[in-house]
Amino acid sequence: MRVGIVLVGLCVGCSGATSGFQGLEFVPAVPHAQTGSPLITIMTVSARSDMVSGGDVLVRVQLSGGVDPRALSIERNGEDVTDAFRADGREDGLLGLVTGLGIGDNVIRARSGGVEARTELRVTNHPAWGPIFAGPHEQPFFCTTHLFELKAGGTLGPALDGFCSAERRVDYVYRTSAGTIEPLPPGDLLPVDLSFTTTMDGREVPFIVRIETGTENRSIYEIALLHDPREPSPDPWNPSAGWNGKLIYRFGGGCRPGWYQQGSRTAGVLDDVQLSRGYAIASASLNVFANNCSELLAAETMMMVKQRFIEAYGRPRFTIGWGSSGGSHQQFGIADNYPGLLDALVVGSSFPDMTSGTVFKSVDGRLLEYYFEHVAPGRFTQEQERAISGFGVWGSIPAMSVMARRSDPMADFAEVVPEERRYHPERNPTGVRSTIYDHTVNVYGRDPATGFARRPLDNMGVQYGLGTLNAGVIDVEQFLELNKGIGGLDRDFRHQSERTVGDPEAIEAAYRTGRIISGRALASVPVLDFRAYLDLRDEGDNHMKLHSFSLRARLKRENGHANNHVLLVTHSEQRFGFGGYSSTETNEVLYGALAQLDRWLTVIVEDASGDPLPDRVVRARPDDLVDACWTPDGRKIEEPQSYDGPGECGALYPAFPVPALVAGAPLVDDIVKCHLKPLDPSDYMVTMTPEQWGGLGRIFPTGVCDWTRPGVGQQPQTGVWLTAR
Repeated sequence: MRVGIVLVGLCVGCSGATSGFQGLEFVPAVPHAQTGSPLITIMTVSARSDMVSGGDVLVRVQLSGGVDPRALSIERNGEDVTDAFRADGREDGLLGLVTGLGIGDNVIRARSGGVEARTELRVTNHPAWGPIFAGPHEQPFFCTTHLFELKAGGTLGPALDGFCSAERRVDYVYRTSAGTIEPLPPGDLLPVDLSFTTTMDGREVPFIVRIETGTENRSIYEIALLHDPREPSPDPWNPSAGWNGKLIYRFGGGCRPGWYQQGSRTAGVLDDVQLSRGYAIASASLNVFANNCSELLAAETMMMVKQRFIEAYGRPRFTIGWGSSGGSHQQFGIADNYPGLLDALVVGSSFPDMTSGTVFKSVDGRLLEYYFEHVAPGRFTQEQERAISGFGVWGSIPAMSVMARRSDPMADFAEVVPEERRYHPERNPTGVRSTIYDHTVNVYGRDPATGFARRPLDNMGVQYGLGTLNAGVIDVEQFLELNKGIGGLDRDFRHQSERTVGDPEAIEAAYRTGRIISGRALASVPVLDFRAYLDLRDEGDNHMKLHSFSLRARLKRENGHANNHVLLVTHSEQRFGFGGYSSTETNEVLYGALAQLDRWLTVIVEDASGDPLPDRVVRARPDDLVDACWTPDGRKIEEPQSYDGPGECGALYPAFPVPALVAGAPLVDDIVKCHLKPLDPSDYMVTMTPEQWGGLGRIFPTGVCDWTRPGVGQQPQTGVWLTAR
């Protein structure tokens, strides 16, 4: 039984005067500790003891000191639940699914009649629809269960309540001998065109996929694994013969229009290669960035879906994240902020995070495009414009300008959001705003003067094109004109002559809550960074190689090394491998690396040394899993890769800077607002006349960026496993 309470949602469209919301405090959550006899240990297996959801939790009771399991009694809030526990294959313990938990604190008590031993554990239960740690629900929020198409046909149907809930269901599909996926006919007779597969455990099983579909955290989820329906339904005590004991959690990309909606698709759970090897696969609609462009909400959703998986099928030996673009945002955010949910990351076309890794360059692209088109048309050659941006091709300037729409309050909404609910500064000033900041208002809070979400966005003191000036690509007059006219963006994302000034509270919150990741906790997970090279596409592309090196620079800054990060680069035509089912889309590089990653993780989990996890991660890395690139004709080149690009891989697939790096920003690319310093003639490799030097001073009366210092408001993260209060 799924139990819950009605929660009052946060009114995203309200003005500051009526909402009164200034932001939430995010503090580290602490799991509950058991009390009582050390002879009995109570452990929640499917979730942390303080973050259980949906009224049930898988619990293991471990015994020592001669405690007889036959004399053990277990209670939930004083009611006997001993019958729910069974041996779990280990001589010293019992495993049980405890149901019927009430919202809030519950007590699980175990006592022995043979020896004097009694232990209690407090368990805090939350509604199945959340929230748990991400803060109040976004409102309005539009349900789309009726649009969600099941793999076996039909849809989930209308939502059952205001929390977008749907009845949990199980369907079966199978892979045919022709390589297609079809619904499994009812009955015990197997289809004549059914194919079989041999899992990585060496078991030959029919390629029949059990797909569970339901809702958690107002999100639609899917769980898939090989299972013959003629056998008993799998559970934590009797796993399916087709499951290798490992879980892959898939994350989808995009961003726009990822707000105010449940979404009508997951990142896909019918991956032919992964299923054929025996992996279970899970995903959820709010783990697709095109449905939900907040890695904080994505983390909460992934946690709750994984809890459901463990309660239904058992605890996986390890969990691998899998996803490209926006899927990388989520994985890095989860692993760095909520460690333990993912044991390894496979990312494609990666970015370190949304707040710094994606937004900075896209907003700069918008400013540059506007300046070149409307302020100084014809003043620069196209090659000068490209050089000022730093991008590999000129086409990335307009491409990044389009990407900046995720910061525009009127740019992109899902079709399910009615026109009359959408923000417009004149027609509907209290409507909902389509920005990543308003979508993450629980973190950033509201500006009391406008009621809009605060923004960690700033370009004060940035000397656009400084590197091109010093390289002689543009002259002093062009440099001065550019920085005088570049301007900024107002709250409605309209160009203004003044530079953009970041909100200090939002900037501090971005660092403090991990919206800008540091990379410290990432040292505890292997990272496979797969990148199809796109920097030189004529039409431009958001997925630039620089971001892999920005992440690596953060790892080195925080942990002293990046030995858990492996970069694999191929030509642009080999982008596939992160989508849904297709027997023809087999990326040999990506899936070959998955096999190596599996070996890496197996050594880690079998390492009983007791050493810190980051040390075990580095020690376990396979010798044959190293940085590499592949030529268009398929030749593999194994060599260390770096931003500066020495070697064959760097020459074949060079990395290019973004506008902030051309202006002098460091490779870590995580400074929202720079500290300012006085103008210094030694920073310029050109000679300026007194008039030009005076003009520069008038453009930057308070100084220019000092990139040698941390950013304004930049600070260590408060901690991991932060929860809103």
